[in-house]
Amino acid sequence: MRAGHIAITIAATAAGLTLAAAPSASAEPCPDVEVVFARGTAEAPGLGPTGEAFVEALRSRIGDKSMEVYPVNYPATTDFPRAVDGIRDASAKVESVAAACPDTRIVLGGFSQGAAVAGFVTADVIPDGVPEGVPNPMPADVAEHVAAVALFGTPNERFMRVINQPDIVVGPLYADKTIDLCVPEDFVCSSGRDWNAHTQYKETGMVDQAATFVAAKLATPQEDEETPGDSDATPRTPTVSPLSTGRPHLGTPAAPQLSTTPAAPQLSTIPVAPPAPPPAPQPHLQPSPETIASCATECRVVGPE
Repeated sequence: MRAGHIAITIAATAAGLTLAAAPSASAEPCPDVEVVFARGTAEAPGLGPTGEAFVEALRSRIGDKSMEVYPVNYPATTDFPRAVDGIRDASAKVESVAAACPDTRIVLGGFSQGAAVAGFVTADVIPDGVPEGVPNPMPADVAEHVAAVALFGTPNERFMRVINQPDIVVGPLYADKTIDLCVPEDFVCSSGRDWNAHTQYKETGMVDQAATFVAAKLATPQEDEETPGDSDATPRTPTVSPLSTGRPHLGTPAAPQLSTTPAAPQLSTIPVAPPAPPPAPQPHLQPSPETIASCATECRVVGPE
């Protein structure tokens, strides 16, 4: 009996602890803005200096909007194929925020190798040559929740060839909301050879430029954002009739069949060209009662002379 009493007491206590802990498991309120940023190569875990400067500049431009920041979790080492870990982590974070907090505006960004990570996250296809383990492209409707993409020092084609990785192509659903910045002579994103330029995004004002761009996107209501194809659905005043496309010199379709000039009677409306009008009748060819007139492509008199 004592053992049973102890078991019941433990069970009841455990149930009480479970019930008491339940309120702390409730989800945090969704922020107005969620920044998902990937740091550059060899930078300490977190946002990295460029990411921190960008977040600070953006926070000062969004007024009283609440903002959360998520540093992408990946190695960021010179083992560049491991960037796939960052693509997978960033994609999962963006998709989870879009699902759990549909009204939250997401800002995706990255510096250097982190810019490559963010760029690949936006891709609508898996590029050839990408390391194994890369996730499938995000669903198209996720793009509606991403307000802007900010890339700093994105590795160019030359750099990606050197490290034997595929080129970075921002997906079409994100192209119009992406700012991709490169300091002149930055050896990673330009044809220059200046290593120091690669660390000068704050000093050159490009961090502020990106923050201003992103803040403007965040100021646009989510439902007012134009997605590819929307412009085609916008009513437009037609300028050329569909039947006369490529022939603006023609009027309405019926106009060519009618002539308004005095010389119109000499034209035939029969599809085939008519023969030239016959010459005026001569006195000696005047038809008599016994004459039969036969006309085909030419007229001649048949009968007694």
